[in-house]
Amino acid sequence: MLKTVNIWQTIEDLVVNHESLPGLFNPYSDTHPEWDLPDATSIRVDNLKRYIDDHSGEIEILLVAEAPGPWGCRFSGIPITSEAQLLDADFPAKGRQSTRRDEPFSEYSASIYWRILAPYYGQLFTWNTVPMHPYHPGKLDSIRTPRQSEINLFLPVLEAVVSWAMPRKILAVGRKAENAIGRIGVEAEYVRHPSQGGAKMFEAAVLRVVEELGLQPVVRQTTMETDGL
Repeated sequence: MLKTVNIWQTIEDLVVNHESLPGLFNPYSDTHPEWDLPDATSIRVDNLKRYIDDHSGEIEILLVAEAPGPWGCRFSGIPITSEAQLLDADFPAKGRQSTRRDEPFSEYSASIYWRILAPYYGQLFTWNTVPMHPYHPGKLDSIRTPRQSEINLFLPVLEAVVSWAMPRKILAVGRKAENAIGRIGVEAEYVRHPSQGGAKMFEAAVLRVVEELGLQPVVRQTTMETDGL
């Protein structure tokens, strides 16, 4: 089905070009001098654009999460995804590292998330209710729950993503995401976030929906197959 919404223009206008706010770090427009490469913002923007381009076909499930974590989307630019995953040749999404570290950041939640969902990449799309990283004052490497005012600020982006994705099913990953989806008048099913002991409940709920929709894993070549080994 043709996607009629220019989602990238909306994201660029309302997210990429938005300055960081008190307690909200925008990884697409801002950098940390010690952690980030000089061109980190353009790297993260490119990573996100590539991720969106990978979903130009029909999206079966839209997963709406809460906000970027300090070691995942904050550096990769892609929701619930780490730099380490983007650099893994066998990972379905591709991108570049935006940090100065010798070793790219990895994230526990992202590892669980993609262990379950990687076989269905392209059929599923993930977006953050608040696309900036919420942190505690003076602790840029911390994570806090988004405030209602912050959720409200980005509801127009969420609405645009839903209109663009046109999914068969929407899953709200966490209560804040469920709240946001409800505020734009769209039906969604709540699923537990995979962090803090919720991995098994998240997996069971998501795989049940995958089975209900009849989704089939996408078969991809491994690096060994690609190299002729």
